[in-house]
Amino acid sequence: MRFFGAHMSIAGGVDRAIDRAEELGCTAMQIFVKQSRKLFDRPLKEEVVDAWHEKLSDARYLRPEGIIAHSGYLINIASPEDEKWARYVDALEAELRRCDQLGIEHLVLHPGSPKKLGVDWGIDRIIQGLDRVYSKEDIKANVALEVTAGTGGNIGYRFEHLKRIMEGARYPEKLRVVFDTCHAYAAGYKFDTPEDYEAMWEEFDRIIGLDNLVGIHVNDSKNPFDSHKDRHDHIGYGHMGTEPFRLLLADSRFTKIPLVLETPKEDDWDRTNLRLLWQLSGEEPPEPLR
Repeated sequence: MRFFGAHMSIAGGVDRAIDRAEELGCTAMQIFVKQSRKLFDRPLKEEVVDAWHEKLSDARYLRPEGIIAHSGYLINIASPEDEKWARYVDALEAELRRCDQLGIEHLVLHPGSPKKLGVDWGIDRIIQGLDRVYSKEDIKANVALEVTAGTGGNIGYRFEHLKRIMEGARYPEKLRVVFDTCHAYAAGYKFDTPEDYEAMWEEFDRIIGLDNLVGIHVNDSKNPFDSHKDRHDHIGYGHMGTEPFRLLLADSRFTKIPLVLETPKEDDWDRTNLRLLWQLSGEEPPEPLR
């Protein structure tokens, strides 16, 4: 069984995300572990955590190894403002601890933007933040650095950025990577022909290592190739078309990695996009998607 899913709402409690994923027939999902537009949130209630674990153990389709979390939108551990940077780092630690409560292994993080101070300064700042977080040795969850489109000075639009962070960090064993199809396309990585697709993944493997890849966001792009603009579209409805996704879903290297939609939440489009992923994979989808 492949790990296909979507980003699920946690409205009403994180355990409700499992209900929504099961209703849709997701074998994987991504969630926020708190309100996404708050830096800090109230602690998870014990009864909600218990309900999460009970529902997950009883789930028909969703698998624990298919679940990843995404950090909140406000966290920027590349920030040049010292007071804000310290709060962002504390917020990242708090989210990782929530992941530990829920048994989620990986928390996806946009590396962040150093504003006008440049990539080199920003990478050093990110490393400082990650080192500070993982100096607390009781944190189990990993940070999964996300490939970005490079919008607004955000670091991560080159594979080399992520490699430098991982190699420079004091705790590299706690760092992984999540690939985003829209971001990579917008950042200037071409992978819509078999030749370009293989070349791109060879580059990824040489620089980062495929063994560090723990998730893939499957999104088409509303903006053209190399635009450095981050706007997601439904599969096959953007500038990428379906061919990159066809190549991805035929690739046996990624059959055990969660592939998660972050496409626009409109009508019943999650179901439509998931059905297409299963169709392109050539495998039978779970019952709710047939």
